[in-house]
Amino acid sequence: MPQDASTMPSADANGPSQALSVSELNRRARQALEQDVGEVWVEGELSGVSRPGSGHIYFTLKDDRAQLRCALFRTRARFVAAPMRDGDRVKVRGQVSLFEPRGDYQLIVEAVQAAGVGELLAAFERLKARLAAEGVFANARPLPYPPRHLLVLTSPTGAAIRDVLAVLAARWPLTQVTLIPVPVQGREAAPALISALGLLNRQQALDPARDAILITRGGGSLEDLWAFNDEHLARAIFHSRLPVMSAVGHEVDVTLADFAADARAPTPSAAAEQLVPDRRERLHRLERLAERLGRAQRARLETEAQRLDHLRARLRHPGEVLAARRRQLDQLEGRLRRVMQARLATERRREHHLRQRLALRSPDRLVEQAGQRLTRARWRLHQAMPRALDRHRERLGGLARELQAVSPLAVLGRGYAILEDAQGRVVRRAADTAPGQALEARLGEGRLAVTVTRTEACDTTPHGDRASG
Repeated sequence: MPQDASTMPSADANGPSQALSVSELNRRARQALEQDVGEVWVEGELSGVSRPGSGHIYFTLKDDRAQLRCALFRTRARFVAAPMRDGDRVKVRGQVSLFEPRGDYQLIVEAVQAAGVGELLAAFERLKARLAAEGVFANARPLPYPPRHLLVLTSPTGAAIRDVLAVLAARWPLTQVTLIPVPVQGREAAPALISALGLLNRQQALDPARDAILITRGGGSLEDLWAFNDEHLARAIFHSRLPVMSAVGHEVDVTLADFAADARAPTPSAAAEQLVPDRRERLHRLERLAERLGRAQRARLETEAQRLDHLRARLRHPGEVLAARRRQLDQLEGRLRRVMQARLATERRREHHLRQRLALRSPDRLVEQAGQRLTRARWRLHQAMPRALDRHRERLGGLARELQAVSPLAVLGRGYAILEDAQGRVVRRAADTAPGQALEARLGEGRLAVTVTRTEACDTTPHGDRASG
């Protein structure tokens, strides 16, 4: 049980021999804090949130005038739904205690509730949105790879410059590095960085080999890195004629300087790795290329040696070549002569065949053949015409006899007559005429003009009409 403060022995009463050990004093202080303050709710802004591999979460809770270290152990951290980020404003419930090994006053957190976005983070987001709208984050110039002369703006005593120099020395020691010492935290950091950027850009014309700027520092809380969220610094980076790489904080840290720069790296070491190639990789590559070149040279020499041997084997005395060419020429001449003879024989046969066809198609022969055909046709015509005339005469006589048999003229020839009125109509009945009417009588031979004097109806007594001409 903790002792009451009034019962604790004093140094004056007990003397040096009764002095407490540090661990005993820290134990009593922890017991007094836990008993007198106990469990409380505290509201503040998160800063320096750390998540080691153990699963515990360590952070600082602060307001405008004070800050409090806090520890959220793994068994309780798994019940926190919302992510805990620097700048968030939260309410935490916990037990006030003291970490005895270091004598750190702290709050053992049991529960976390979101209390709104932190003021710093809210200001950061507002400024970020405004600068993005103005185009301050539009830089994307390529950095020289590797740079000939790298200008590093950072603290000369920080771990960042040591990491950068170590990586550059290991990877590419040919790059010249100039450290521009500037504060990287506090009120004077942003003005110093802006002044250094302006000076380096003005001096760039005097030393064109200076071709890249690296702004870097190690990790820290949001407050520690706040100088790199300065609006004027972001604009100075944007207007820099020299390309700028920003590597501020750890991988989770993001500042306005990162957005305004031409390139960003998550850490100082990563920035150095991005800026220069690895000389060991280049050496290995050169070795591989040298090996490939050696193999290619050997293969080429072997190929050319084989080709030379082959050509040497094919090389013959000019006399042999000329003799071979003469034999080849003789062969070609013989082939040409045989081909010409064969071609002439073919043309002669073709000419003979055409002459035969022309003789068969001669105009005299064709006229003679046509005359023969005409003579034969005239003879057949003379033979056929009498027979055809006889047949036609016989047929005409038969048709004439048939026509004569049915012809009205034949009836008239037997003494009959045909009466016609003035209009040429045949008069068939006496009733169709009137006394005094002029008629025409058609006889077997000739015609008579008659006049009707009287008409009588037909009766059984045969009487004929009387007519006078």
